Amino acid sequence: MNPTTARWLRWLLTAAIVAFLIVFARTIDWTAAWRSIRDASPLLLLAAVVLNFLTAAVKGVRWWLFLKPAGSPSLALAMRATIAGSGLNNVLVANGGEAARVLFVSRATGIPSATVLATVALERLFDPVGFVVLLAYGGLAFSLPPSLDRWRAPAVGLLVVIAALLVWFVYSARNVTPDSVWEVTGTPKGSWGKVKAYFSRFAMSTRSLTSTPRFIGALIISMLAWIGQILTFELAAAAAHVSIPVAGSLAALLATNLGLVVRATPGNVGFFQFIYALTAGQFGVARNDAIAVSLLIQTIQILPVTLIGVALAPEFIFKRSAGRGRVEGIAPD
Repeated sequence: MNPTTARWLRWLLTAAIVAFLIVFARTIDWTAAWRSIRDASPLLLLAAVVLNFLTAAVKGVRWWLFLKPAGSPSLALAMRATIAGSGLNNVLVANGGEAARVLFVSRATGIPSATVLATVALERLFDPVGFVVLLAYGGLAFSLPPSLDRWRAPAVGLLVVIAALLVWFVYSARNVTPDSVWEVTGTPKGSWGKVKAYFSRFAMSTRSLTSTPRFIGALIISMLAWIGQILTFELAAAAAHVSIPVAGSLAALLATNLGLVVRATPGNVGFFQFIYALTAGQFGVARNDAIAVSLLIQTIQILPVTLIGVALAPEFIFKRSAGRGRVEGIAPD
C-alpha cells in the first residue's frame, strides 16, 4: 500500500470513528452525567488523584532500577524526570515525553543518550508485559465479558512466550560487560558512522543492563502500577456514587487500554468514554453514570500529572548540562 492510500485510509477511519462517537454522544443524558460529576465526593476524588500520582511516580522507581547501574544513582532524578515525561506526553505528539526524559537525564548526568534510551526501552518493556499478566490473571480469576474473556487463552500463551524470551535475553546477555559497549562502538567517523555507533551503543547498553534481579523488580513494580490503576478506577466510581465490582473496574481498565491501540482522537477523549461505558454496562452500570465515571478517570489521570510534569520540565531544560564524554559503567547488582 502506497503512503498516500494509507494516509487517506487513516483519515477515513478516524472520520468514521469520530462520526460514530458523535452519534454515541447524542444518546447520553449529559445533564445527569454532569450532575453525577458535580455531586462526586471530594475526599474520594483526592484519594484517587493521590493514588494515580503515586502510580506514575512508582514507574520512576522502575526506571531507576536500570538508571542506577547505568551511572545515575539518584532516585529523585529518575522520579522527577518520569513525572515530567508523563506530563509532556499529554501535550506533545507521538509520546514526545519519552524522548524528553532521555534528554533530561542525559543532560543532568552526562550519561550518553543512547545508554539512557536503553534504560527507557527496558523500563517501558514491562508495561505491556504487566498488561499481559493482568489480562491472563483476570481471565482466570474473574468472570469477564466475552469480548475480553476470549483473550484469556491467547494471553496465557503469550505470557509463556514472553517468559521464555525474557529468560533467553537474560541468558544471552550474561557475558556482556560495560567494556563491550566501547569495543563495539569505537570512535565513529562521518555521519553514518555516528548513527551506527549510536544504535550499537544502544543495543549493547540494553544487554549490559539486563539481569534477573532487575527484571524481577521491574515486573513487580509494573504489577503494583497496574493494581494502582485498578484502584484509581474503583475510587473514581465510588466518588461518583456508582457501584461497580472489582471485576468491572479490571475489565474497564483492560478494555480501555486495548482501545488505546487506536488513537482516534487527542488523548482518546470520547473513545475512552465509549469503551468504558460499553464495558461497565455489562456489569449493570447505567450509561450516564459510566460516562460520568470515565470523565472523572480521564481528568484524574491527565490533569494533575500534566500540570506537575510541565512545571518540572523547565528545571531540566535550563539545568546546566553535565560533562560529556564520560565513560559509562554498569554497576553490578
